[in-house]
Amino acid sequence: MDTPILKLQYTDETTKHILENVRKRKKKFDDAKKLHNYWIMATLVVSFIYLYYFYITIGKQYSYSFFAMFSVSVSDLKNLILLAMTILMYGWMNVLKQKKDKFEKEYHDLRCEIVDRSKDLWKKEEQWKNRHVDFEIIKKTYDINLYHAKK
Repeated sequence: MDTPILKLQYTDETTKHILENVRKRKKKFDDAKKLHNYWIMATLVVSFIYLYYFYITIGKQYSYSFFAMFSVSVSDLKNLILLAMTILMYGWMNVLKQKKDKFEKEYHDLRCEIVDRSKDLWKKEEQWKNRHVDFEIIKKTYDINLYHAKK
């Protein structure tokens, strides 16, 4: 368990384990989001390189005929490789988006469950009155908002 969660004063062990689980899911979501953003940028760069290459080598010289452009683009190996890379990177970017959305849903569902069950998790009167102290620590340390269920 992470040190700030272990040091929470007004939280019992079971709730600490639940908070640790939501922290792990938040980390998974953040990592997936970073990876997805990286692949978006990489896909855009490769797409622009492909379009520039296509324009310089094929578009300018064979603009008079679509069939001539098509014929030359199919016979040019570099063009086909760049096109395949662009398509594959776009597909991988979409797969990563689905993973990111899945991790976000898991994280958000668990966080909402904690918010909904907060009366059960902080049962004692002293814990209930001082839970905001622990919520602030979680908010500052991990950027996890446990005050309300909205994103």
